[in-house]
Amino acid sequence: MADNKQATGQEAQAFDFEEALDQLEALVSAMEEGELSLEESLRAFETGVKLTRECQNALDKAEQKVQTLLDDAGTTEPLEFDDDQDDEN
Repeated sequence: MADNKQATGQEAQAFDFEEALDQLEALVSAMEEGELSLEESLRAFETGVKLTRECQNALDKAEQKVQTLLDDAGTTEPLEFDDDQDDEN
């Protein structure tokens, strides 16, 4: 069991956000071309969902780390972003 935990930790450390985004872009392009079989499309979709979740997890962790660093400095407050402002322009 310890080996599984160690492998999971190594996989988490080995995650490359930019590489995952490149893979997602390639999957989307391949699916948009319409040249994939149904089975290949389903596999590509499954892989895309997994990559999307991994990317979101990495973004969440980065956001937490930034917030922690800023909190430790004692000079900031959490900001709330208003998406509606972008829509008005």
